[in-house]
Amino acid sequence: MNKRFVGVLLFAFVVASGASLLLYRLLINRPATTRAAPQVTARVVLAAHDLEVGTVLKEEDIKLSDWGGAIPAGAITKMQDVVGRGVTTAIYAKEPLIESRLAPKGAGGGLASMIPPGMRAVAIRVNDVVGVAGFVVAGMRVDVLISGQSPGGDGGLGTVTKTLLQNLEVLSAGQDFKKDAEGKPIMVQVVNLLATPEQAEELSLANSSTSIQLVLRNPLDREVAKTTGTAVRLLFDGTKLKSGDMQARVPPPRGEQADVRPPAPRTIPVAPPRETPFVMEIISGTKKVETTFNNPGGSGK
Repeated sequence: MNKRFVGVLLFAFVVASGASLLLYRLLINRPATTRAAPQVTARVVLAAHDLEVGTVLKEEDIKLSDWGGAIPAGAITKMQDVVGRGVTTAIYAKEPLIESRLAPKGAGGGLASMIPPGMRAVAIRVNDVVGVAGFVVAGMRVDVLISGQSPGGDGGLGTVTKTLLQNLEVLSAGQDFKKDAEGKPIMVQVVNLLATPEQAEELSLANSSTSIQLVLRNPLDREVAKTTGTAVRLLFDGTKLKSGDMQARVPPPRGEQADVRPPAPRTIPVAPPRETPFVMEIISGTKKVETTFNNPGGSGK
């Protein structure tokens, strides 16, 4: 074997061994610069089991437990601040109780505790068609369509359908917020809509005087569409409904004199004068004959 090659190989082995030893000593003697940050824990109120909407909380429904990491915004840390309050949003087991998901103190539970100040819950009778096949559930947004005959309007239009209100929130659908065994929404007979007092008046009148249809919309779509409505006759001739077609004849307000005008004088046509016929008498012996001629001049002379 070449002595020169053996010398180079030996030199490379010595250099590699020295470098490895030096690196090993540097790693062992390096001080620890990073340490795990101490984990901050706090005690917050958690749900002992699944809590449905409208539940009035009792002591057995909640528990005080340690919570590692950052505390959620609005989390409640005292059990006495929770007992007796109603649940406005479904809460699952071991989930922190947050102020925004509970009714105010003293409001109790049930549907009334879910109504914001200044708003009203209006009950609408529905069926499988009106309730959009049972998919109108709490939290959804709907439009309200009404169908009927417009008082004082053009009766030749037939049944008229118009959008009464838009983008109303469904507060509850029936008495059961659960789903069936297959996970499908349960068909309900009553839907409660969240509305202002003015909208509540309109819904109450429409519910008793017209047929109502709920139209499901995307909860993120808050735009109010401008529609004129439609009628049965317009479905066949392809025209649009005009604003004056459904305008009712409204009497003048009380205390104001109605604009009563005398009827226009009636013109009676005068018959042309009757022409007097011209009669000629012809006497021949003992005979008398009368011959009548039309009088073109009408004077009779």
